[in-house]
Amino acid sequence: MDLCIEAFGTSKQKRALNSRRMNAVGSDILSTAVTKAAENIIDAKGITALIQDVAQDDVQNISVFLPPCHEDADKPEDVYKFEDILSPAEYEALRVPAEVFVNITPEEIIKKTEEKSYCSFVLEELKILPPDEKRRDHKARCLWFLDILIKFSFLKVIKKKHPMGPECPHIISKKLMKNFTQLTYNNGSVQNLISASMKAKITAYVIALALHINNFQTDLTVLQNDMKLQESRIVDIAKAMRLKVSKTKGPPELEPDKNHKLATLSLPLPVQKAPGGQRKRKKMK
Repeated sequence: MDLCIEAFGTSKQKRALNSRRMNAVGSDILSTAVTKAAENIIDAKGITALIQDVAQDDVQNISVFLPPCHEDADKPEDVYKFEDILSPAEYEALRVPAEVFVNITPEEIIKKTEEKSYCSFVLEELKILPPDEKRRDHKARCLWFLDILIKFSFLKVIKKKHPMGPECPHIISKKLMKNFTQLTYNNGSVQNLISASMKAKITAYVIALALHINNFQTDLTVLQNDMKLQESRIVDIAKAMRLKVSKTKGPPELEPDKNHKLATLSLPLPVQKAPGGQRKRKKMK
């Protein structure tokens, strides 16, 4: 086909052919350069040292992945602004998929609980949706997005264009891919990866949204179980968000006899403490 275009193609087809060939050469050069650079780094530092670097960076840089914090806010709802979690356009796009929550019946909630269709946090909150139409719609949209965030956090490498299914609005899929994945190079192609740091970011946004849903006090243990995290991990993220963490009894429907961790957003915010007990990494020679 290329030979036919060279011999008989129009000027436009020939320019397109030349452009495609140049891009292919450029991609090969980039692929070779990236692979060579990666090999040089591995040779210089070793696999073990690289893994330790990544783990240490993940611990030290949790704050980089938190929602924007407005420390000078005079109301709890303005510390982590709702608009920083969901833009007006994204919020509007949730109206249609969230209708399944707006119109849900008690019988359907029981069935969804048995099927484990949604996370425990969402199922418990669906039982207490407000009767007021506007407030009910708002909470339904928040719960639908929170459930999608948690389900998205379980993915590793994103291979589909719409990983959360066709019912997820395009603008929400785009938000998930842009804000909660990292680009990685593997086997000659660029992929979207949910790394440990991206999971921490998703967790922080889930906590922030749960605070807005629950009047700025939320059960961390329920979220921890839903996201399959260690308690220390979610508590570290909550404290990095300047939340007060205390003990409370579990919800009657879930774990009434177990101590849960409760996160509260209140003003003034606790003073930010420098992370302690972490040794500085030695410079690699």
